[in-house]
Amino acid sequence: MINPAMIFLILLLAIGFFAKNNSLMIAVLFLILLKVAGADEKIFAFIQGKGINWGVTIITIAVLAPIASGAIGFKELTDAVKSPYAWVALASGVAVALIAKGGISLLQNDPHITVALVFGTILAVALFNGIAVGPLIGAGIAYSAMKIFEWGGNLFGG
Repeated sequence: MINPAMIFLILLLAIGFFAKNNSLMIAVLFLILLKVAGADEKIFAFIQGKGINWGVTIITIAVLAPIASGAIGFKELTDAVKSPYAWVALASGVAVALIAKGGISLLQNDPHITVALVFGTILAVALFNGIAVGPLIGAGIAYSAMKIFEWGGNLFGG
C-alpha cells in the first residue's frame, strides 16, 4: 500500500495543507482514495487520457455561467468593447487560447516535458497560491518556445 507514488502523494498533501491550498488537497485526496480503493489502475489511465479535456470543459462552463445566468449580456459586451482594456483582454484571450492549443498535444505526447510542467504547476499552486491551469498554459508556452527554438536553429544552421 505504501509505495513511492503514495509517499509522493502524501508529501503533496502536506504541502497543500501547509500552503492552505484546498484545490491541491482535494485533488491529492481524490487520487489517494482511488489508490486505496484499488481503482487506480483502471481509472488513472482514463483520467490521464481525458482529464485535460474535462478540465477545459469545466473551465469553459465556469466562464460561460455569467452569460447563462444573465449577468453578462449583449449590453455588457457592447459596453466592454468601448474600453481599451477590453481590447487588451480580447487579444489576451485569443493569444492564450492559441498558445494553449499547442500545449494540449505536448502534454499528451511528451511525458518528460509533462513531468516538468506538472511539477512546476504543483510548486506554483502549493507555494504561491497559483491556479492549476498552469500545465496547459505552461505546455502551450513551452510548445511555442520549442517552435521558436527550432526555427532559430534552422535559421542559423543548427
